[in-house]
Amino acid sequence: MKMNKVYIVVSLLCLLAASACKLPKATTEPSKSLTLPATYLVESDTSKRTPMTVGKSFFTEPGLKALIDTALTNAFDLKDALARVEMARAGVRLNTGLDKPTVDGLLSLGQRKFGDFTIDGVGNYDTKFSGNLSDRQRIPTPIVPDLLIGLQSSWEIDLWGKLKNQKKSAVEKLLVSEEYKNFVTTQLVSDIASAYYELIVKDNELVFLDENITLQSRGLDIVEVLKQSGQANQLAIDLFKGQLLASQTIKKEVELEILLLENKINLLVGRFPQKINRPTIELNQLNLPKFNAGIPSSMLLNRPDLRMAERELLISKADLEVARLAFYPNLNLTAGLGLQAFRPSVILNPGSLAANTFGSLLSPWINRRVLEADLMASKASQKMAYINYDRTVLTAFTEVNTSLKTIDNVTERFGLKLEEVEVLRNSIQASNELYRSGRATYLEVVTAQKNALQSQIELTNVRKDQINAIISLYRSLGGGWQ
Repeated sequence: MKMNKVYIVVSLLCLLAASACKLPKATTEPSKSLTLPATYLVESDTSKRTPMTVGKSFFTEPGLKALIDTALTNAFDLKDALARVEMARAGVRLNTGLDKPTVDGLLSLGQRKFGDFTIDGVGNYDTKFSGNLSDRQRIPTPIVPDLLIGLQSSWEIDLWGKLKNQKKSAVEKLLVSEEYKNFVTTQLVSDIASAYYELIVKDNELVFLDENITLQSRGLDIVEVLKQSGQANQLAIDLFKGQLLASQTIKKEVELEILLLENKINLLVGRFPQKINRPTIELNQLNLPKFNAGIPSSMLLNRPDLRMAERELLISKADLEVARLAFYPNLNLTAGLGLQAFRPSVILNPGSLAANTFGSLLSPWINRRVLEADLMASKASQKMAYINYDRTVLTAFTEVNTSLKTIDNVTERFGLKLEEVEVLRNSIQASNELYRSGRATYLEVVTAQKNALQSQIELTNVRKDQINAIISLYRSLGGGWQ
């Protein structure tokens, strides 16, 4: 008996030694190749900018805040992201229990017939003639019933930390899903804000068009009167009327764009089409959010995609360790306790108590191609995770830098365009007065009106570019989910 134990121990040691000969070594992690600059490259004086908050307080317009609050409750994309979080949480719950023993209730009913020329068949038949057995202990033949009621337990011992790394990977995947939800929230808030402010811009464009349509209608009336007195011809009437029709056509296009923007916002919010409540305000009086350039390392930490990339690094590290530890032997313990008998009448008898314990050490030895392929894939996945991290960092820094420069540029353009609009507005009145006094032609009047309308439309586009640049900065800094 003692020699048998020695043989068992020696066999196990040999098995471990044989498997250890080909165990993969721990891999070194790739290094992060990018280092963030200390500041953003902006030429303007950032010291005069007010500190920026990228949370819900970033947008202060009441109508926009109400839309955002509704979207955070009803938006379909956000609901989908929340469902992903629940799935990842279930994965954590699953992996948390892998390193703990399981206990299952067991009820087994069966019967079996052994051959007459088998060891079991002969042994069962021979019990009929044994004087050491009572009638209840004699095995029925030729069909032997089997009844088992009890508990069964199994436990995989985490010798090397494989299950621990599986759990770590699952936890990081949960955190990734939460960051994805934050990412969706940022995109959602940014899209709603962009469409909302564009609505206000389009409202101003409609006001400009209405003003010009009124002026052009008056000009057409004046030219028609002058024609009757012989001071104008049909060509002048046609030019004024053509310009009026062009403005009316543009107005119809803008009205359709407003309808499409309202439908877009309602879809983002998660409700059926309806009127979007918004203030009537001039573009130069629109109160836009303030910002501050700040320091990249602190600002970029708000970006959910950067947080996701960092989590993906940890996931790839844990998954690679799981793939490496899969080459190590697995130690499993199983045990059972219950009542077992071949006669139902004696199943509750204390003598029917049965128990078993087993231990197994399983080590992959021959044909480990599946494990090797999994290890290779995990190494490649880790490289991809580091590449994605570097790309995300570079993209994040570039987006913020681009947004800052765009804001400075467009702000200057808006100021210049605002002066241009005022000058060309005055030129309309001047051209009309000169035309009435015979010191300007109708072509000069038409040109003045056309230039004024064009500059006003360009002003709305510049304002829209400015708003989009600010919202782009907000998105680049990962705002909206805090």
